[in-house]
Amino acid sequence: MTREVLVLAHTGRHDAVEAAAAVVTRLVSAGLTPVMLEKDIDSLARLLGDEFQNTPVAVAGREVPLQRCEVGMVLGGDGSILRAADLVREADLPLMGVNLGHVGFLAESERTELDSSVEWVVEQDYTVERRMALDVQVWNAGEHVGSSWALNEASIEKHSRERMVDLVIEIDGRPVSAFGCDGVVMATPTGSTAYAFSAGGPVVWPEVQALVMVPISAHALFSRPLVVDPDSIMAVEVLQREDEHGVLWCDGRRSLELPAGSRVEVTRSERPVLLARVNQTPFSERLVDKFNLPTSGWRGPVDAENQVSHPMGEEIR
Repeated sequence: MTREVLVLAHTGRHDAVEAAAAVVTRLVSAGLTPVMLEKDIDSLARLLGDEFQNTPVAVAGREVPLQRCEVGMVLGGDGSILRAADLVREADLPLMGVNLGHVGFLAESERTELDSSVEWVVEQDYTVERRMALDVQVWNAGEHVGSSWALNEASIEKHSRERMVDLVIEIDGRPVSAFGCDGVVMATPTGSTAYAFSAGGPVVWPEVQALVMVPISAHALFSRPLVVDPDSIMAVEVLQREDEHGVLWCDGRRSLELPAGSRVEVTRSERPVLLARVNQTPFSERLVDKFNLPTSGWRGPVDAENQVSHPMGEEIR
């Protein structure tokens, strides 16, 4: 039975082009069929010439349905993985990211582990992790005008740089606060280390089931980040005080204009994003590595033989 692997790369980057060529060659050598988007195949053929043109690569969608691929290898940064997640949204295809960017929180490995990444795919040596996603619904004047989804966040932002936008935030059908601001971010745990983090939101461990709402530069006494139940309904309404418009962005990729009076509701999606995982590195360690956090002076947990049982120790009150 033929095994097919989707390969997605940012072909506008030289390092991604080289990585894609290397991955395709190794997959073919291992007896697997690499599958790529037609535009990516054309780009690689143009950039690499004969080196790539004679390599057997199937065209995604036309020759091989995405649903038939067993995993998708994404070569790039977090932005590339977000684009890939959008592409395979309906295919339930797990994605394995190889980071060629900067932070790369969503990636499973780095550029130096490219050969290992291919080997993990060939040997099927990975587990599939389900990451919470968001469903986003938009109303205006009582009519439903749009819907979208997000892995990281849905953000409502001001339309004009020189003016604030007046918003009221709501949790589970009850208003919480109204203020003028630059916007509001509604994020998943995965997105807590992205836009929400930059806006001053909390870092939420990926396995925590919760939703996050973070105001951006709000002119208000109460504008704290909120962490709510994963089954809550988060909502934001664009007030009509100054007739100022807003803009909805989902993962910074899909946008929709929000005239005054618009309402955006965000809930947990029934369809998660699937990530192929190999490394069992604790998230706290990933956090330290990605942000280069200082940890000098840390001594670690006390050895078991040096611990005392409760009856022998003084009770701390």
